[in-house]
Amino acid sequence: MPETNTDYEIVIIGAGPAGLTAGIYAARARMKVLLLEKAAPGGQVIMTDWVENYPGFPEGISGYDLSEKMLTQAKNLGLEISTEDVTSMELSPQTKTIHMGEKAITTKSLIITTGASPKRLNAGEGKFMGKGVSFCATCDAPFFKNKTVLAVGGGDTAIQEAIYLTKFVNKVYVVHRRDELRATKILQERAFKNDKIEFVWDSVVTGMDGLFGVENVHVKNVKTEETKTFKVDGCFIWVGTTPNTEFIKNALELDSWGFIVADQHMATSVPGVFAAGDVRTTPLRQIATAVGDAAIAAISAEHYIENL
Repeated sequence: MPETNTDYEIVIIGAGPAGLTAGIYAARARMKVLLLEKAAPGGQVIMTDWVENYPGFPEGISGYDLSEKMLTQAKNLGLEISTEDVTSMELSPQTKTIHMGEKAITTKSLIITTGASPKRLNAGEGKFMGKGVSFCATCDAPFFKNKTVLAVGGGDTAIQEAIYLTKFVNKVYVVHRRDELRATKILQERAFKNDKIEFVWDSVVTGMDGLFGVENVHVKNVKTEETKTFKVDGCFIWVGTTPNTEFIKNALELDSWGFIVADQHMATSVPGVFAAGDVRTTPLRQIATAVGDAAIAAISAEHYIENL
């Protein structure tokens, strides 16, 4: 490995499954690598009650335990992890400068794995995270088998996920603030034909309550002001996703939604900068895809440094 005149060879920003995986690969390759995370390592997976679709755990595993296993593995390989909030970056093909308030470090290569956050309703769902509130039918639908749930949203993701829910649940109430859907026509047709789906038009969720989990979701019609309470076992929210890219500003090419544009090698618009996981433009945001992205990003970063 060539001598480096930067603080690190690889810096990874974000310690969710993608960041930890990139760190594991880079540490095993004996790279001088630093993983930065402004909060607790693990990302959104920590808030996931139970994970059943990640390979290697036939009985399932809690999101917290899965994160802890990934973190322990990374630390055992000698990965350096620091709690820092990245505020801005200066990116050139030769050197990347990462600013953390008044501090700054330099690196030859950068991997961004800061993830994305589902948009919230701000209707009391916070206290029911992992207790009936979910942002992912693919992840959590099996936990609601033969039950009744309420879903919020009207775009492609919301309708696609609502249809997926009907494979497991008895009933899905789909609450949408308008009187028509934004989803593509073919998805609308499938949803309208599905006798397990009932639409609640011109309405918004105003609150939810329950003793140990979600039991009641309160809905208001935005035109008539009429309120109604739905007795359900869960609430799925699909009103959009916000990428955690506020610190990037104009340093990289982003798509129209703010996600990082990256190719099959996870390479971004700046040489030596890679993106992996939910923060990049991708058709699927799951733990398995984040881990796969990160493995590619770490190897790509290593090859980039070798070729400098």
